[in-house]
Amino acid sequence: MNFDLTEEQQMLSDSLRRFVTNEYSFEKRGNIIHSGYGTDAATWSALAEMGLLGFTFPEDYDGLGGNAIDTLVVMENLGRGLVVEPYLATVVLAGGLIRDAGNEAQKADILPGIASGERLLALAHSEPGARYNLSHVRTSARKDGDRFLISGQKTAVLHGGQASQLIVSARTRGDVNEEAGLSLFLVDRHANGVTVDDFATHDGHRTAEIRFNKVAVSADNLIGTLGEAFPIIEKTVDLGIAALCAEAVGAMEAMNAATLEYIKTRKQFGVPIGKFQALQHRMADMFIHTEQARTMAILAASEADSGDRARRREAVSMAKTLVGQAARFVGQEGVQLHGGMGVTDEMFAAHLFKRLTLINLLFGDADHHLAQVSDGLLAKTA
Repeated sequence: MNFDLTEEQQMLSDSLRRFVTNEYSFEKRGNIIHSGYGTDAATWSALAEMGLLGFTFPEDYDGLGGNAIDTLVVMENLGRGLVVEPYLATVVLAGGLIRDAGNEAQKADILPGIASGERLLALAHSEPGARYNLSHVRTSARKDGDRFLISGQKTAVLHGGQASQLIVSARTRGDVNEEAGLSLFLVDRHANGVTVDDFATHDGHRTAEIRFNKVAVSADNLIGTLGEAFPIIEKTVDLGIAALCAEAVGAMEAMNAATLEYIKTRKQFGVPIGKFQALQHRMADMFIHTEQARTMAILAASEADSGDRARRREAVSMAKTLVGQAARFVGQEGVQLHGGMGVTDEMFAAHLFKRLTLINLLFGDADHHLAQVSDGLLAKTA
């Protein structure tokens, strides 16, 4: 496997790193979080002008025809600056789903709007009690003449309160936990019967609890084939996991840099604590974990677009396992090497630790994905 970026990808990475460093300061991030809006119009417009919001969309829909490796480059740099914009929710998850499963009319209507920064979407799939089971869906879509009536509840909808439209998974047949019978619908967030409870998460991002009470949508709002949405939901989540792995690598790099700077300046017994060999060994371990995580993030990104379900799922779960373990190690070590200051809101390291902790939990923690890998290996040898 080639771990090197192309010349164009390296230029993109350098450009985005400069933008995050120069235009997205720690103070600005704090102001965005405390504003309660969850997004910053100027930052989102700047990402659109750089072509990042349509990077992985086809050129016919104002995109650049990129792939999951390009998403890795973007997410790693966004992770390095702890950018709270809804790139994962709108571009990777919702945008990727429309790109892969939408009809021509839906693609032409939605993708250019995302690419220009004018439209924010969110994927409303997770439900209370589902844990990490993607097929656990109680929300129903009942046929009523030439329309569907959607009723149910979705939890932890990433940037659901900021989206103008929601992609909602609902059961059109079958029982809870069945993979067959799931469908996807495009729903206006402000439609009658939609109730949104928007709030900030521990790491400063936004999420929402959303309830649907007989929300009427037309048959034209169906995305993909009726009752056969599970494979595309699963693939979309895999793309999201690969993107999260890349974001975690960027955050770990930032934690390493912040910790190294701190131990170079913090003095004890008249010398910088970075002179102590024991702390140098701990910094070396942090670096090793980050580099191991980087290789697994690249593996996940290289397989995330694959049509081979078993191979894709195995690569993504292996990556999420190791990246989750590395994120926990690097986050905890970084906080400890900062001492008591490492858990205060004034320190960048504290916010990095929070985000790394939440990334580990999103779409399945390290233990969950380790079990997935283990089950897969047992199935092969059975």
